[in-house]
Amino acid sequence: MATHGTSQRDENALKTTKIMLQYPTLTRKRLKTTFLPFLLGCTFTLVVGGCTNPDVSPKPQPQNIIFLLTDDQRWDALGAAGNPYIQTPEMDRLAEEGTLFKHAYVTTPICAVSRASILSGQYARRHGIHGFATDFTPIQWANSYPELLRNAGYFTGFIGKFGVGRNLPDTTFNYWRGIPGQPQYEHTDEQGTYKHLTRMLAEQSLEFLDQVPNGQNFCLSISFKAPHVQDRDPRQFLYDSAYIDMFQEVEMPGPINGTDSVFQTFPDFFTQENEARLRWEMRFATEELYQHSIKGYYRLIYGVDVTLGAIRKKLEEKGLAENTVIVLMGDNGFFLGERGLAGKWYAYDESIHVPLLIYDPELPQARRGQQLEPIALNIDLAPTFLSWANLPPPDSMQGKNLRPLLKGEVPKWREDFLFEHLFDHPKIPKSEGVVSLEEKYFVYPEVEPVHEEYYNLAEDARETQNLISSDSYESKVESQRERLEELRHASK
Repeated sequence: MATHGTSQRDENALKTTKIMLQYPTLTRKRLKTTFLPFLLGCTFTLVVGGCTNPDVSPKPQPQNIIFLLTDDQRWDALGAAGNPYIQTPEMDRLAEEGTLFKHAYVTTPICAVSRASILSGQYARRHGIHGFATDFTPIQWANSYPELLRNAGYFTGFIGKFGVGRNLPDTTFNYWRGIPGQPQYEHTDEQGTYKHLTRMLAEQSLEFLDQVPNGQNFCLSISFKAPHVQDRDPRQFLYDSAYIDMFQEVEMPGPINGTDSVFQTFPDFFTQENEARLRWEMRFATEELYQHSIKGYYRLIYGVDVTLGAIRKKLEEKGLAENTVIVLMGDNGFFLGERGLAGKWYAYDESIHVPLLIYDPELPQARRGQQLEPIALNIDLAPTFLSWANLPPPDSMQGKNLRPLLKGEVPKWREDFLFEHLFDHPKIPKSEGVVSLEEKYFVYPEVEPVHEEYYNLAEDARETQNLISSDSYESKVESQRERLEELRHASK
């Protein structure tokens, strides 16, 4: 019985404090696992010290999470997205048995910033990481999805390219095989035998699953380098030599709008010493280079596909498949010669549009294979992962929980989003804008004079006609300028 002026919750908190003083070696995770139902007033209809609440339904069982993040995989580099050349049978099966988001985007198309947004659930304007050298602060990391899940009792693992900052959070995972900087693709095992990086990540993923304690929920984040190029290597797309025979007899069609004349339509500030153009010259400038590059790009993605298949087989063998969510997303898109460009960084569709596949075994059969229209963003992953663990997102997260969409619910949803690329690079002009399914506006704010572009996507999906100077669209452009200012403010 609570005393006068003291609530039951206050008494529960007092009891917990006494326990902590009596058992100072009790870990935070054990305390949370043991006493969280008590602190919440026995939310789960459990009997704890005689406290019950039969009127509250128990929460669903937390689900395991496996997250595969590819590097530079654009939205259509996937058979399920309609690509007739690439071979991605496991990704296609994931789409057939799960959900494909047709309009998934990154808010910033560069790997370090996008990965920071994925981990934190925040726009770059809030997390403040605009380049490769900036670390998460301790408070920021405490509110990242891996740390929140671990503190809730999950067995967490990270494998592959971490990609954010220089001081890696290796001690904050139960299983850590993270790699700093840009990893190398070519390795050898203890016997000196060649082994590709993607194959190593696959082996580590299976090792993680073998180390998960029985009955404990887990979250594994696998961060691939593939299909990113190997920088400063003339071969660029260093795929696993086991896949060299793939596409040998196939002549890949050239990029749409990929002629030199298209590149020359850009303004002078863009055509002079542009990093995307310099990399185009290394990868796509000739037909021979183009065929070599796109086939290498597709072979690298196939290696990730093989890894996905091995993970799903392991889950079945260990009896974990029925309670394990699998998510696959790209960290940004990639120009494959379109507009005379390579790389990413800009607001065009090739750069920001990415694959997003989610397999949730708890979804009913009727919802398997669905392709959803609403806009999904990289910042949505963190709050969605927390939802599978029955955890609320912290106030710092700006993304939305995607699970209602998976279930077929129709919540109030975003109609547009902020695009921002504020990375400081002499050959990549900064840009920011507003993206929706019907229109796109963006601006290069540091160019003199300021350069703007506006596209009517409903009539010009390939973004070929810049309507910024059209009298017919003057009011729409002004509306988008105002909307950009609103989103800038809201994203801080």
